[in-house]
Amino acid sequence: MANAVQIGDLEPLCRLARKNKLAIMVGCIERPEDRGGHSLYASLVYIGQDGEIGSVHRKLMPTYEERLTWSPGDGHGLRTHRLGSFTVGGLNCWENWMPLARAALYGLGEDLHVAVWPGSSRNTEDLTRYIAVESRSYVISVSGLMRKSDIPEGIPHGDLIVKNFPDLLANGGSCVAAPDGSWIVDPFVGEEKLILAMLDYGRVREERQNFDPAGHYARPDVLQLLVNRQRQSSIHLVDEQS
Repeated sequence: MANAVQIGDLEPLCRLARKNKLAIMVGCIERPEDRGGHSLYASLVYIGQDGEIGSVHRKLMPTYEERLTWSPGDGHGLRTHRLGSFTVGGLNCWENWMPLARAALYGLGEDLHVAVWPGSSRNTEDLTRYIAVESRSYVISVSGLMRKSDIPEGIPHGDLIVKNFPDLLANGGSCVAAPDGSWIVDPFVGEEKLILAMLDYGRVREERQNFDPAGHYARPDVLQLLVNRQRQSSIHLVDEQS
């Protein structure tokens, strides 16, 4: 909790994005003031090339044992952003398995999907290509690496973790899939690596010509999705007018 961030703490990243004209999507543990400042959220933050924060998406539902630590988010961050020719969006971890969360981003024009994961090829090797084929989008899965040596001394039950787990607790699995589901970068495991890939927007148009899940292949007269993007809060302040 002491190491969690409030969004203003990301200003160094904002300066980096502005200086280098980079768009950055970063996962963090957020301790937001607008929810009292003591609960934690797994948040995915988009920083534009201008250095401005475009959205903060709090994970809709912490996964399994994560619910002991993290709080459920809301739909406020279900947004997409223009990035050159692309429209980029993203989801956290097992949210990528949620069909309606994906459909919300498709409806907002997403054609470059970023999936962030704590780290395992078992999460990325199938779903990355599945989302690509379902959406006819590029999909970037960004996945962490964790070794026994990364467990700090003094952590509760650290000795049991080191004793009972393999050398790699999270083996990575970052990868990039094309809009037809083919690999641009196969899942990479076992070591840290900077991955660079060139993406051709024309490939999105080629695939959307035969299947566009939110466009010509949708039936909004039959099926529609309601998305509540209000930022949830436990209080609503109405201050006295001077």
